[in-house]
Amino acid sequence: MMNTVYLDNAATSFPKPPEVAERMREFTLNVGASINRSVYPAAQEAGMVTYELRERLCRIMDFPYPRSAVITPGNTAGLNMIIKGLLKPGDHCLVSSVEHNAVMRPLTQLRGRGVSFDRVPCDAEGLIDADDVAAMIRPDTRLVIMTHASNVGGGIQDIEAVGRVCAEKGVFFALDAAQTAGHIRVDFEAAKLGALSAPGHKGLMGPSGIGALLLRPDLARQLDPLIVGGTGSASDSEEQPDYMPDRFESGTANLPGIYGLEAALGFIERTGTDAIRGHDVRLTARFLDGLDTIKGVRLAGPRDIKKRVGVISVDFTERDNAECAGILAEKYGIMTRCGLHCAPSAHKTLGTFPEGTVRFSTGFFNTEDDIDSALKAVDEIARGSK
Repeated sequence: MMNTVYLDNAATSFPKPPEVAERMREFTLNVGASINRSVYPAAQEAGMVTYELRERLCRIMDFPYPRSAVITPGNTAGLNMIIKGLLKPGDHCLVSSVEHNAVMRPLTQLRGRGVSFDRVPCDAEGLIDADDVAAMIRPDTRLVIMTHASNVGGGIQDIEAVGRVCAEKGVFFALDAAQTAGHIRVDFEAAKLGALSAPGHKGLMGPSGIGALLLRPDLARQLDPLIVGGTGSASDSEEQPDYMPDRFESGTANLPGIYGLEAALGFIERTGTDAIRGHDVRLTARFLDGLDTIKGVRLAGPRDIKKRVGVISVDFTERDNAECAGILAEKYGIMTRCGLHCAPSAHKTLGTFPEGTVRFSTGFFNTEDDIDSALKAVDEIARGSK
């Protein structure tokens, strides 16, 4: 059988740390209980694992409010909770020009309900200037929400500079950390964030179907919950509890996912975010250096390794990108993602719309040999265009 190289970690990380599956299996076979609803030992154990998950999230994100670490069904759900929970008719929102549809589609939906938004233009590398954010904030601007790093070009935004602007203007600042959570340490307080949403299944290396939404208490009080219902608390009332995290966690929790994500965060803590980031930087630098020697390809996003994550979008300038992605998979066993990556605005900013790119994305379990195999394949495919 063909050896395969998985370079699609921006979509979902693979493989996971072994303890992720082990802990999910342990819950399914030996625990099985829900939380907040019973006091027998298995339910208490599940509750303690959930508590430890919140604590780990706070340590990894430098977030000081464990009760405000909300467990969500995923990053898209978390972003919708921020956008639709906060913005009302007459409100204005700012985004960058490289946002994912997880931000753009909720905003476009709300535009028909009296909410307006503007895109702050990014430069040709997909990076935003905080001064441009300041210039576009209006009296009715209530929220600035943006990606920490583009899922297309990989460019890392200067969130501390944007956060200072938002704080000075009295506007909430929310971050989509889909491509950075687990890869880069995010200092919640230094960035003056009101909210941060992250998926469990990408850089945090947990299972799919679970995510985290970190809410500063003053923002949490202003968000209307999108979903209300049973929480296992205040069961004498038909009103939704107003305290955290119950206010935003209705329904039976995804306990297998909680066990898996808690185990993944344990792996990250033991390994260290700095070590994970260093590994990504080394592999990405190796990939970019190799691309520099290959004709017939163009890199989208920053060339400076300090300004990017391991999301490497390549445009085969003399061949169809979809065809090249197919050859990479079928002939070389290299798994990538081709297309517009649910981010048409990002591709327009980077000059790769409508053709899209072939996206390679590294993870902690990739090796230098994986990168060299991918570069060899890209070179051979590009030379085949002559």
